[in-house]
Amino acid sequence: MTDHRRCAWAESDPLMRAYHDDEWGVPQDDSRMLWEMLMLEGFQAGLAWITVLRKRDAFRKAFAGFNPKKVARFGQADIKRLMADAGIIRAQAKIEATIRGAQIYCEMEDQGERFTDFCWSFTGGKVLNGNGHSLVASSPQSEHISKEMKRRGFKFVGPTIVYAWMQAVGIVNDHSTTCFRRAQINALQGERR
Repeated sequence: MTDHRRCAWAESDPLMRAYHDDEWGVPQDDSRMLWEMLMLEGFQAGLAWITVLRKRDAFRKAFAGFNPKKVARFGQADIKRLMADAGIIRAQAKIEATIRGAQIYCEMEDQGERFTDFCWSFTGGKVLNGNGHSLVASSPQSEHISKEMKRRGFKFVGPTIVYAWMQAVGIVNDHSTTCFRRAQINALQGERR
């Protein structure tokens, strides 16, 4: 795919190009993956996304494959272990937020609310389209989702983090109008659900 025009932010690094071409903006319906990406976006706060991408395999290993049921049971020994793990971003507040996020995820599932349904409820199950000319840091939708996530107890879910997550998991298609992925993602919208 080297002859395709892609979003400018993805051109600088082979890992970013692969992420852009294969994952970014693809509408995601898997509850666990939606949750994993939300947690990783929280770890990214204050850093560049490439930092998280480079550490994603280590994150997956450290957080039991981002299995919410397993992460929800993490205790103080796990926090200590994670704080000593040089392969991940060692921020205790973010680690604790991930454990709490897993607990909230499990509580939602135990009450019969699928995380996928929760995430897509804010757009009526439809992919939103960005203008394709400029990227914004947040939106009215990300502000609304952020407030609801905070109300439920999630941390590191401010409107900017939530918007980046919405882009990553395809709730919003923010590929540039000149990017080969924009039309491909738009075509996937009809395949959702």
